[in-house]
Amino acid sequence: MVIRSQRISGKTTMAAPISNEEQVFITELGRRITALRKDAGMTQTQVAQALNVSQQAVQAWEAGRRRIQISILPAVARLLAVSLEDLLGEEPEKIARKRGPAPKWQQLIEEIDSLPKAKQKMISEMLSALIIQARN
Repeated sequence: MVIRSQRISGKTTMAAPISNEEQVFITELGRRITALRKDAGMTQTQVAQALNVSQQAVQAWEAGRRRIQISILPAVARLLAVSLEDLLGEEPEKIARKRGPAPKWQQLIEEIDSLPKAKQKMISEMLSALIIQARN
């Protein structure tokens, strides 16, 4: 658990303690930032300059020693060319399919998929010939 003091308006205040769960999240976020930064071919210094923070701040984020400010996360995601969800390690939501029966062509493909390989090959060759004929 990490507790840091801050000096705000001449007063010293204590930062809230970090739970183990939050520390794990901060560490994993740091690893993702490191990997994404390297994938982008950037140095910590380049990231720091682009975000107008110190290189030591970027180093501390990547090492999981310091929380990254929430307000800077969108800029980090844009800089590293990823979505905020990817940066945070969130799974994308599944896109809901429309309800109702599958289209006829999809039903046929599923039927073909259940046939033996030899028959699948024969149907595939026939479809290829029909598609070529339809284009002409």
